[in-house]
Amino acid sequence: MSRTVNLAAADLGASSGRVMLGRLGAGALELTEVNRFANRPVRVNGTLHWDILDLYAGVLDGLRAAGRGVDRLDGVGVDSWAVDYGLLDASGALLGNPVHYRDSRTDGVMDRVVAAAGAAELYRVSGLQFLAINTIFQLAAAQGDPQFAAARRLLLLPDLLGYWLTGQQAAEMTNASTTGLLDVTTRTWSEDMMRLVSLPAGLLPPLVEPGSRIGELLADVLVSTGLSGPVPVLAVGSHDTASAVVGVPATSERFAYISCGTWSLVGLELDKPVLSDESMAANFTNELGVDGTVRYLRNVMGLWLLQESVRTWNAAGLPADLDTLLHDAGQVPAFTTVIAVDDPVFLPPGDMPARIADHARRTGQTPPQSQAETVRAIVDSLALGHRAALQDAQRLSGHDVDVVHLIGGGSRNELLCQLTADACGLPVEAGPVEASALGNILVQARAVGAGAGDLAGMRALVRATQVIRRYEPSGRTADWAAAAARIDRPTSREPA
Repeated sequence: MSRTVNLAAADLGASSGRVMLGRLGAGALELTEVNRFANRPVRVNGTLHWDILDLYAGVLDGLRAAGRGVDRLDGVGVDSWAVDYGLLDASGALLGNPVHYRDSRTDGVMDRVVAAAGAAELYRVSGLQFLAINTIFQLAAAQGDPQFAAARRLLLLPDLLGYWLTGQQAAEMTNASTTGLLDVTTRTWSEDMMRLVSLPAGLLPPLVEPGSRIGELLADVLVSTGLSGPVPVLAVGSHDTASAVVGVPATSERFAYISCGTWSLVGLELDKPVLSDESMAANFTNELGVDGTVRYLRNVMGLWLLQESVRTWNAAGLPADLDTLLHDAGQVPAFTTVIAVDDPVFLPPGDMPARIADHARRTGQTPPQSQAETVRAIVDSLALGHRAALQDAQRLSGHDVDVVHLIGGGSRNELLCQLTADACGLPVEAGPVEASALGNILVQARAVGAGAGDLAGMRALVRATQVIRRYEPSGRTADWAAAAARIDRPTSREPA
C-alpha cells in the first residue's frame, strides 16, 4: 500500500445508520464511528415509510464529522438494506418518502404475481427466494398509484443517496440483484420482468459494478459538510450484506457466513448461481457479490425477534437490559420452547413476546413463562434456523465448509454464537461487528489505488486488524436434530 487514505462509509441499517471513517496505510486498517443516528420509520395514513430525508441529514452530519480530523477525504461509499426504493419525477425530485418493506401493501401480491408468471420462470431469471418484500412485488402493489404513474426513474436507497450527493443516477449491481428485476445469469435488467410489473422504459438506471466511480460531491454538499473537493463517491457493495461478505475474515474458500443483525443472512460465496428446482423449493436466493461472486443464501428472521421483544417490554415499563436478559436466558434449559422463526406472523412490528407465546400454543408447546424463557426460545430457534439454512446451502450447492463466520451486530451475542456453533456442529468465528463498513471501505480503497487487489487480500487485512472470537461446538448433535424436528419450518415462498 503506497499511501494512507481516508475514506467515509455511510452504512445504513434498519434500526440505525452510521458514518464510519476508515484509514488505511502500511498494513493498517482503522475504523472510527463518527456519527450514529436513529432510523425511525413513520406511519402516515396507514402506510409505513422510511424517513429518507432524516437519514440523508445523518449522512451529511457524518461526512462533516469525518472531515474534521483529516487533511482530505479520499472517497465516500454508501450501503444499506435491500429492496426498498424511491421514485423520481421528470425533474429528478423525489415523489414521497419510500415505503417500508414491512408495510402491508404487499399482502397477497406475491402469490398473484407468481401465479401470473410462474414460479419456475421467476426463479430462472432472478434466482431470488420468494419473499413478499422483494422489489418486484412492491412494484406490483404500487400499480395505479399516482406516484408510480408520475415516476420517471427508480433508485434503490443507496443509489438515491448517491444521486443526492453527486447528481448522478446509477444502479449498483449487488443491490440491483435483490430486486427480482435483474437477470442473475446475464447480469442485466430483465425486460421480461419489467413487463411483468408494467415498468416504463427508462425507469431503471444504468447498472454499475462495485468500485465504479459514481461522481463527485456536489458543490452544495461540500458547503454543507465543510469538505474540500474534489471528493469522489464510489460504488461499493451497496447491499449491506454484499459489503459485509467482503469483510468476512476467511482464510480459504471453505467458509459459510451469517451476517447477523435485524436479519440473519445465512449462506455461501459461490462462483455461479444455483438455479435448480431443489434450490427454488428450499427458497434459496442467488444475489450478486463483489468481484463477480454469488451470495447463495437464505434469509432467517434474525435479531428482529429480540429487538421487537425488548421494545415491547420497554413500552410496558418492564426491565429489559439486553445483557441481563441474555445472561438469564443462558440459565434456562435448552429447547424449552422452539419456534419457526421464519413464520410470516413474526414479520410485522408488534408484540413479539405475545406472538411467540401464541406460536408455542399453536404447536402444542408450553408458552414461555418469563422474559428469560422468551429470550431463550428466540436464541435457540435462531440457532436452529442457522443450522437448517447452512445444511441446505451445502447440500444444494455441493460446497462443503469447515467454519462459520458470524459477522455483524449478532457477533456480540455470545449465547447466540455458542448455540450456533453447537447447532451447526462447526466452529463459529465471531466478528467483526462492523463487517459492512469494513467491506465498504476496502472496496473504496482498491478503487482509489490504495488497497488490496482481491478479496483474499482484503480479508487477510480484516483478519490481521480486527478482533475475532472463536466458539467450538459442544453438546450433542442428536439433541439439535430432535429440536429441529419439533419445528414445522416454512421454507417455500414465505417472507423471512
